[in-house]
Amino acid sequence: MNFDDIKLPAGMAGNVDHVGIAVTNLDDAVKLYKGLLGLELDGVEEVPREKIRVAFLRLAKGSGIGHIELLEALDPDSNIGRFIAKKGPGLHHVAFAADDMTQALANCREAGIRLLNEEPVVGAHGKMVTFLHPKDTGGVLVEICSAEH
Repeated sequence: MNFDDIKLPAGMAGNVDHVGIAVTNLDDAVKLYKGLLGLELDGVEEVPREKIRVAFLRLAKGSGIGHIELLEALDPDSNIGRFIAKKGPGLHHVAFAADDMTQALANCREAGIRLLNEEPVVGAHGKMVTFLHPKDTGGVLVEICSAEH
């Protein structure tokens, strides 16, 4: 795979939307991140399609990252449930916001990066999301999400 010719769409380079962290107990994790780090909770919601409950905690402006997303499995057979069973709680993914999702995914395909879901699906906060295969991204699960929700 040749990464020399990857073209990131305008508005995507360096724009980390959030870092996803798999947790076993969302309420306890929210208390930890709010108390220890002083982060502000933006909200908690369920994503029924993924069988998860998520909390978004806002990071300080200027950090280069918008949020920490805490992910709790509602079903042990969900992606997050299987991840925790295999690897334990911890870093799950890094999400980059794209102003133009169609162009971002076209650029990934052109570079030979496999998509875990060929078409974007609705994720937390109503954002459209697609994940890139970690075998093509240095072992890191990368999410591309729409910049707006």
